[in-house]
Amino acid sequence: MTNTSETLGSSRYRAMAGPAVMLLGMLMFALNDAMGKWLVASYGLGQVILIRSIAALLILSPFLWLAGRKPILEAEQPMMQLARVVFSTMEVFCFYYAVMYLPLADVMTYWLAAPIYVAAASPLLLGEKVGWRRWSAIFIGFVGVIITLEPSSAMFTMPAIISIIGTFAFAFMLLSGRSLRGTPDKTLVLFQVGGAGLAGLIFAPFDWTPLTSVSEIALLGLLGVVAMGAHMLVNRALKISDAATVAPLQYTLLLWAILFGWMFFGDVPRLTMLLGAALIVGSGMFIFFREQQLKRREPDRPLDLP
Repeated sequence: MTNTSETLGSSRYRAMAGPAVMLLGMLMFALNDAMGKWLVASYGLGQVILIRSIAALLILSPFLWLAGRKPILEAEQPMMQLARVVFSTMEVFCFYYAVMYLPLADVMTYWLAAPIYVAAASPLLLGEKVGWRRWSAIFIGFVGVIITLEPSSAMFTMPAIISIIGTFAFAFMLLSGRSLRGTPDKTLVLFQVGGAGLAGLIFAPFDWTPLTSVSEIALLGLLGVVAMGAHMLVNRALKISDAATVAPLQYTLLLWAILFGWMFFGDVPRLTMLLGAALIVGSGMFIFFREQQLKRREPDRPLDLP
C-alpha cells in the first residue's frame, strides 16, 4: 500500500513539476532574448556575446569541476563536435544581430521553424524515414515561414537573410545533438558557450563600448546567468517528465516574445506574422507528436527528436 502511494505521489510530482519547470525555463529564455535585444542596442554584438559567455562559464564551472576532465577530453566524434560549435556560434551571432533590427516575435517565429528544417533534413543527413504525413507538415511549415517573411523585396534585407541563416545553423545544432547523444549535456554546453566566447573575443575589439560602471558589467553578465539558468531548467524538466509532455511547451516562447516585444519595445504583431507563426507551430507540433507515435510503435527505433 505504501509503495503504491509513493508511486502515485511520484507520478503526480512528475506530472506537475516537469511542465512547471519547462514553462519557467521558457520564460527565462524569453527574458534572455528580450535582454539581449535591449543590450545589443547599446553595446557591441561581440562585446555582449563575450561577457555573456564569460558569465555563463562561471556558472557552469563548478559542475564541470565535479564531472572531471574525462567527459571533455574524451568527447565522442571530435569533428562533429567542432562542426556543432561552429554552427552554434553562427546561430547566437545571427540571433542577436536579427533582434537588433526585427521585432522579437518575428525573430522567435523564424527560430521556432528549426525543428521543421530538422525533419526535412533528417532523411538526407541521418538516413531517417519521413512519411507523407510529416512531409505535408513540413510543407505547411515552410509556407508559414514564407508568410512570415511577407514575400517582397523585404525578404532580401540583411536582417531577414541573417535570420534565415541563423535558423538553419540552429537546425544543424539540433541535428548534431541527435548524433552526439553520448556526450553529457554539460560538455555540449561548455563547447557551445566556449565557442561563442572565443568568437566574441575576436570581434569585440572592433565594436567595443567602454563600460563605465560595475552595474553595466553586471547587467551584461546577467544575460549569461539567465541563459545558463534557462538551459538548466529545460534539462531538468526533460529529466523529470517525458519529452512528449514538456517539449511542446517550447512554443510558449512565442507568447512571451509577443508580450515582451509589446511591453518593452512597442512592437505590435503583424497579421502575417501571427498567421505564419500559427502554421509553423501547428506543423511543428504535428511532426513532434507523429514522431512520438512512431517511437511507441518501434521501441528500438532511435528517438526522432532534436
